[in-house]
This record gives sequence, structure tokens and C-alpha cells, in this order.
Amino acid sequence: MSGLETKPVPAPTEGSGSAAVPSRLETRDIRFAHLYLLARSPVRSFVRRLASISTLVLIDLAGLAFGIYAALVLRDLYRGNSPPLWGVLWRQVTDWLPFIAVVAVLVFWEAGLYAPRERRAGFGRVVSALTAVLVITVAFGVGVGKLEFRTFGFFPTALVLSIVLIGLLRASYDAISADLLRASGVRRRVVLAGRRNTLEELHAALGSRRGGIDYDFLGVVSSSNEVSGSLPVLGSFADLPRLLDSNAVGELIVADQGLSEEELMDLAEAAHRRGVKVRVAPKTTELLLQRAEYIPGQGVPLFELRPPILAGADWLVKRSFDLVTSVTAVVLGLPLWLAIAAAIKVSSSGPVFYRDRRVGLRHREFTMLKFRTMIAGADEQQAGLEASNEADGPLFKIRDDPRVTTVGALLRRLSLDEIPQVLNVLRGEMSLVGPRPLRIRDYSQLEEWHRKRDLVLPGMTGLWQISGRSSLGFDDLVRLDFYYIENWSLWLDISILAKTVPAVLARRGAY
Repeated sequence: MSGLETKPVPAPTEGSGSAAVPSRLETRDIRFAHLYLLARSPVRSFVRRLASISTLVLIDLAGLAFGIYAALVLRDLYRGNSPPLWGVLWRQVTDWLPFIAVVAVLVFWEAGLYAPRERRAGFGRVVSALTAVLVITVAFGVGVGKLEFRTFGFFPTALVLSIVLIGLLRASYDAISADLLRASGVRRRVVLAGRRNTLEELHAALGSRRGGIDYDFLGVVSSSNEVSGSLPVLGSFADLPRLLDSNAVGELIVADQGLSEEELMDLAEAAHRRGVKVRVAPKTTELLLQRAEYIPGQGVPLFELRPPILAGADWLVKRSFDLVTSVTAVVLGLPLWLAIAAAIKVSSSGPVFYRDRRVGLRHREFTMLKFRTMIAGADEQQAGLEASNEADGPLFKIRDDPRVTTVGALLRRLSLDEIPQVLNVLRGEMSLVGPRPLRIRDYSQLEEWHRKRDLVLPGMTGLWQISGRSSLGFDDLVRLDFYYIENWSLWLDISILAKTVPAVLARRGAY
């Protein structure tokens, strides 16, 4: 997802510290590309997927329509009637076809029949999906009183004919499209990585193609350059970034046996920075399997490691949800905003809003808005309070911070001080749900592996808030961020938002 760069603003004044953020912008990391959604690679992939799905939908609807028509013809011939004209016969099911078509597409989608080529379900799933369509259609027809029992013999015939037609059409599509891909020179340009004693075995097990597309094995990288076999040795693990930069590589396939977790993570990170897909042959470590998606191979099962970034349709869904919900919150919450602003002004001198410098997407600074909860000049007092810090890692937290005002303590306890961040969401600097943005003082103390949490927009709330908040260790909080990024769904966002309210009211770790 993309965020907006902001101009420098005056230094914060509410206990945030003033350490400068180290320059961490990875200019060659495609995940940090501005407007990644509109970058060439995502758009090209989206167009190909849209064309494939559209073709399959047309094939399925054509097979379904002709299957129903053929069943009607057979029924009339069985009854001794003369073969009817298409138009006369088709009017018998005109009212039903749109309903059946919608149900069929939805059931087929859920069954994985519109997935990418190498993960697409086969003929057996077509049979079960069409059977489900039949059951739904008959149940609905009986429920609304549109079907008669004497017509039930027609449905099994239509089911069998539709299965045969759709199966033949899909098989023809797969064969023709695979031939076109090969004729146009499309290949899976692959580099193998792993221990030297596993790479030849992996090469042989993979075979010559997957999903109808031929492999083009460029070579191997290993823990050492001493690899024997039919594939050229491209270098060691340390050479992988240079090799990916100088060669048009589409996939990195890793033999996981014998690799440490750190080595596997480094290989995956180097590939993902350059837009190269990473697939792992078992055994795969438990940590990485949490974000893995099974890829059926011909000789060996493969798992794809998805890079931790939201793009394409995921970005569009999440951003649309953020905008609609934020606008609604601003409109409906205006009276509460005014009441909080009045309480702040009456209880202490200073501005209503606190503008806090935080680090967000792509490790860039932005100005996060909050209701002011501390006395004026709180930042100048922080150095003297460092010894009282109760938080683990780079965070700064004091349970009874003397700088917090009476009204501010109430706002913090109920997390009402965070409400103005919906304006940051509208500006594209934050999301409703995501990793919490860190203060500059906290961010400057992060370890390198912590900073991968900044590959998505920071959030107003997240798994931190519903999983113990300040009572968890910092490394545990970062792991929660990684879990969220790697397992994102709209339902997960909705669930976190719903659980945030009871977590705040229960005051779990909030101070």
C-alpha cells in the first residue's frame, strides 16, 4: 500500500523524543514503489488473471447453457415430440438461467475453479461444484413453488451433460493456452537454492514443467560454490542479490533441508525485494509455513512464501473499507470530538491536538494526530524519566507518568486520545488496522528485522491492542505485527476493530 510523504513539521512536544530516524528507504525494493498498485508488474499480472477468469467464466456458462438445452432436447425427444427450435425451447428456462449462472459462478469460485493455473482444481471439483449448483437450484425452486415433481427427471440429465461439456471445454482451454504460452516463449525462469547435497535431487524431482509451463533452470546457489551436477553454479547465498539484479529471474525455489531459519529468511527477503517469487520444497520451517500457500507440483510439493505487502485487490478492498469507515466515524463522532476538545482546554493550557512525529510506510516520517493528554512542555521532561521506563525493548511507557493530565489519563484509559487519527487514515498515512506507528525515539532503537513491519500502512489499532498491549514484550508485539501482515483479510480487520472496544474497556495493558 502507498502512503503520502509529508513535509517536515516542528519537533513533537509530548514525550516522543527527538532522535533522528535513520535513512532506511530501500530504493530498489519494489514493495516500496510509490503507488505499487499501479506499477507495471501488478497491473500486468492483474490483466492476465482477469482475462483468464473471464475466459473460464464464459466457458463454464456456455457449457452450462448448452447442457441445459441438450437436456431439454432429449426430454422432448423422449416424450415423442419433434425436435423444437432453439428459441421456442429456450423460453422455458429463460427466467431460470440468470439465477443458475450466478449460483454456478459463486460455487465455482469457492471451489477453487478460478484459481491460477497451477493451483486450479481439476475435473473432480467440477463434478462436486455442479452437483452443489443443482441442489441449490432445486431447493430454491421447490421453496418458491416454481418446480413440479414431474420435471425432476430433467435435472440429472442436465447435470451429466453440463459436467461433460464443461469438462471438455476446460480441458481444451488448458491445452490450447499451454501451447500458446510455450509458443510465445513463456518459461518459468528459475534459480535453485539450498545445500549442495539436496539441489540435484530437487532438480530431478521438479521435472521439466509445472502447470503446463516449462521450467528454464538458470542455475543454483548454495552455501558454498562446490556443487556438482548438470546445472551451472551461479554463486553462494551471499551472491544471490547480485544474481537477481543481473538476471531476469521469475522464481527462487529453495530446498529447505539443512537450512537455518535465518538463511531461509535472508534468501526470501532478497528475492521479495526484487519482485521474485519464492517457493520452498519441504521440509519448511514452522514459522514460515504460517504465511505459506500450497503449490501442487508434479514431482515435489512446493509452498509459496508471499511477501508481506498488501497490493492489488487486497489494497483496494482495505483502502475502500478505511475510507468509508473513517468518513462515517468523523460525521457521527463530531459531538464527542467537541466535548473532548472543551474538556482539554478547560483542564490545562495548551493546544487541543498533539502532533506527534511517527514512522510509517516505507520508514517515512509523518505527523500523527492525537488529543493532547500531557502538560505543555512534556517532551523536555522525558530525559529525566528514562530510568523509570517500564516497557520492554525500544518502547517508552510509565504506568503513572507524572506528565499526564487528569483529563488525559481518562482519554488514555479509554483510548479516546487516538480518535483524531481517522484524519491520518483519510490522508492515506494510516489505516484503521495495522502495526502501530512508533515514535522517532522508539524507532531509532529497532533491530533490522523489526523494521519489516513498516511494509504496510500503520494502523490506529491492531493485534497489539487486543492481545495484551503494553504488558507484552516488544519482540512478541513485533511477531503479532508479522502475523497480521502475513494473514490479512477484511474479516481480520473487522474482527480486530470489534475486539478493540472490549479490550479498551477491560483496560488490558493500557497506560
